[in-house]
Amino acid sequence: MKSLSWLIGLLIVIGAIPMITHDVTLRETVFIILMYIALAESLNIILGYTGYVSFGHIVFYGIGGYVAFLMIQNYGLNIIPAMILAGLFSALVAYCLGLAILRLRGAYFAIATIGVNEAVKALITNLEQVGGAEGIYFNIKVYSAYGGAEHAIWLSYYLMLAVTIAVVIVSWFVKKSKFGLGLMAIREDEDAAITLGVNTSKYKTLAYALSALFPGMIGAIFFFKNGNIEPESAFHLTKSIEMIFMVMLGGFGTVTGPMIGAIVYERIRGFLIVSEMFKALHIAISGIILLLIVLFMPRGIIGFVRDKIPALRRFVE
Repeated sequence: MKSLSWLIGLLIVIGAIPMITHDVTLRETVFIILMYIALAESLNIILGYTGYVSFGHIVFYGIGGYVAFLMIQNYGLNIIPAMILAGLFSALVAYCLGLAILRLRGAYFAIATIGVNEAVKALITNLEQVGGAEGIYFNIKVYSAYGGAEHAIWLSYYLMLAVTIAVVIVSWFVKKSKFGLGLMAIREDEDAAITLGVNTSKYKTLAYALSALFPGMIGAIFFFKNGNIEPESAFHLTKSIEMIFMVMLGGFGTVTGPMIGAIVYERIRGFLIVSEMFKALHIAISGIILLLIVLFMPRGIIGFVRDKIPALRRFVE
């Protein structure tokens, strides 16, 4: 439990700093870092533990965002139950999709996930009931139930911190469980796993559903905080690529890796997008960094550290 304890402690420290300082700018920065950590840890369940690369995983973030937004807007539901229902709905969609597309492997699965994201995006764009391409916006009165917009923003921050801690705990317990061992057996050699008695179809589908649960909740929180949602921002494929980058940068198949990768990526992104020279190239630069990682540090930052300093292995999972 040592590795999990220090990870949770680190998250609490990071999350508490804006609360103590009441620095609004810092709060927004930490909010994005927490969101990136949660998204990367979620993707790691299917990518890192199972070895299935989902290029369209952002679809569950968008689905969750729309489900929660509509429940709050149309039925006056509180953000907390709306967030939970959005996550569960995203997981249900992933489970149903997984029964079909997880029959595919490798590049075929990756392409299928892109297709799913683009199909859902096109569907939402052409549905006037959910605002179409222009999206939908909250009436400012929605925030009255939370004590005003400022209180609602802080509530969003607390919820994002809670979800991030939850996904790290879930990721750690999955890795340490029999279920996690089955997923890693699939990652190493799926045919051998089948021969050894692993119910690969069931394991993959459950992992896919679990990896979609938290992005659905994250989308709900993010768009509640923003006060508007539109297809372009909800289903932006670039976000999926960023999620993969964070997992690979930190170290796929580990619990610590996606967290470290998310923090490092946010700092790199924050530096590049304010630079006049590099602001339009931050995705391309991230791609080059990812290529170098694959070539020279295929197990990411955490894998490199674990190899070089064996004494840290029991503290860094």
